[in-house]
Amino acid sequence: MASYDPDPKMKFSFGLWTVGNPGRDPFGLPTREVISPTEICNLLGEVGAWGVNLHDTDLVPIDSTQQERDRIVKDFKKSAKENGLAIPMCSANLFSEPIFKDGAYTSNNARVRAYAVQKTIRAMDLGAELGCKYYICWGGREGIESDATKDPVEAIKRFRECINFICHYNKEQGYNYKVCFEAKPNEPRGHMYFAVTGSYLAVIPTLDFPEMCGVNPEVAHEHMAGLNFVHHVAQAIEAGKLFHIDLNDQEFGRYDQDFRFGSANLKHAFFLVKLLQDHGYNGPRQFDAHAYRQADYEDVEAFASGCMRTYMILKEKVDRWNGDKEIQQLVKLVNQSDPLEKLTKKFSAANAQKLKQAPLDRHKIASERLPYERLDQLTMEVIMGVR
Repeated sequence: MASYDPDPKMKFSFGLWTVGNPGRDPFGLPTREVISPTEICNLLGEVGAWGVNLHDTDLVPIDSTQQERDRIVKDFKKSAKENGLAIPMCSANLFSEPIFKDGAYTSNNARVRAYAVQKTIRAMDLGAELGCKYYICWGGREGIESDATKDPVEAIKRFRECINFICHYNKEQGYNYKVCFEAKPNEPRGHMYFAVTGSYLAVIPTLDFPEMCGVNPEVAHEHMAGLNFVHHVAQAIEAGKLFHIDLNDQEFGRYDQDFRFGSANLKHAFFLVKLLQDHGYNGPRQFDAHAYRQADYEDVEAFASGCMRTYMILKEKVDRWNGDKEIQQLVKLVNQSDPLEKLTKKFSAANAQKLKQAPLDRHKIASERLPYERLDQLTMEVIMGVR
């Protein structure tokens, strides 16, 4: 029987805020006791995770003294090491404190923007001390409820200025972070700036250090808007900008549910795993998800194990799909090549002239078979485990 234990090469990681989530939601108080970063590391070590991630204040309470901070960081590093955990990613929480009620980098208030950048570079210092290589920017409050309140063009300019500052700091300090942007369409703001992954892919080339910056797409955030997450990740891969990824699951069109990976849209999860595996993605795979509010910590362990196990099961099914002779014959049939293809790969006046004169019979071409029903059914049979 196949083993679906987590493979260290998959670089499965969890944030302190994920398995440590106490079951709180906007309408209800916590249903689990808060556990310490050390206890979280112990839990992740037990389930075989590769890494643990953090926001600055997940680890160090915001009003800690320097002495308290140093002790907490020392204990966390020790616990991560004892449990065989890497600490690949950090971020600054720029959304929980009241000062960020109207945004951080896009706030109308210059002092808020200054505080946001200050908090960011301190979080980068913390992450560098822990050995982090990825810095995630999620603009949790970067948006509006009413466009009467902000000029969106100015908001984009302010965002760029702040990002350029932190990228210069990253370079000057020699931290060598990969700076990753995470998009979300709404929640907690009514309308978020940079709503989808493509929004950030458009901004990156305008930054001072575009080579330093990429994206960290999250399944739930694109599914909230009813979009095909696989296509957004594919765009990031094609652009060479998929630096980090957040895996979870989500019913389409709902609030941010952060379900266990593969628990809501298994077919989408299959094609996401296929995309990542087929295109050789080798960065961290973070499960930015939460256990059900009804779970106790024994069930939270089942949740964390389940995220990784589902990925490993789907990886095996991807291998089966890729090795299935009938499926691959159909794939070959529907992906037809032709010598004319050479004409459209690279423009020249000669190629344009040849293309104009090419005998392309639209009726004949339209009559060629595309047996997509059969291909999709065979795919479903692989996913359902009967093929």
